[in-house]
Amino acid sequence: MTERFDQQAAIVTGAGSGIGRETALMLARDGADVLAVDRDEPGVVETAKRGNGPGRILTMHADVTGEATPDEIVQRCETELGAPRILINNAGIGDSRPAHLSDDKNLDGFLEVNLRALFRLSRATVLAMRAAGQGGSIVNLASIFGITGFRGSSAYSATKAAVIGLTRNMAADYGLDGIRVNAVAPGIIETALTKNRLASNAWFSDTLVGGTPLGRVGQPEEIAAAIAFLCSADAAYVTGHTLVVDGGYSATHFRPHPEDPAS
Repeated sequence: MTERFDQQAAIVTGAGSGIGRETALMLARDGADVLAVDRDEPGVVETAKRGNGPGRILTMHADVTGEATPDEIVQRCETELGAPRILINNAGIGDSRPAHLSDDKNLDGFLEVNLRALFRLSRATVLAMRAAGQGGSIVNLASIFGITGFRGSSAYSATKAAVIGLTRNMAADYGLDGIRVNAVAPGIIETALTKNRLASNAWFSDTLVGGTPLGRVGQPEEIAAAIAFLCSADAAYVTGHTLVVDGGYSATHFRPHPEDPAS
């Protein structure tokens, strides 16, 4: 049986934990050969250990913000796995603050990781995809906070809104090359960082989980499934799209009603 991503070379950044790890594992289970990149070397090594094929998972310890890193990632992929057919721009930082409590260092950190590094790796990968002439798929990790405002999240939200804009423009630029560019905008997802914040911050938990019609946080594998769909032939006519996966949070302005069964 032919796998969904039969020996396609894929790059996944931020693959040492959470959404990135689950995406790397899912792509490999569906037959892709994955270059898993993360600055957390033990984390990305653990991701590779959890792989159960049939695709391979190779690891690369790298900081996506490094000046030479985009070319190094693409070259490693081409040398060991072949020309990249899939790029998942997952690496990012969160835990923002209101604009008046930020400073230039804080702002620059978000711009550097969430936008500039993503832009530069996308550029390097597009050049490789065009040279190979086989097309490809890029999926950027945005956020619902790039679509709708959220208190205390100015710099983070600004970068995620920019990612959505970049996604649309790259879709327009490279569609004729057979390169599709989409984004996924997750809602509240259970990762190590959000789990601690949900447990310690009642307002954060009530606002996000209480405002979600499904009444729970999402799981990393649920975002990975959306990413894999956008990379697959099932989404062959989808480009320039931001797929929201948030349990209905951003669409409904939901609050529980006293008569709801779960109340």
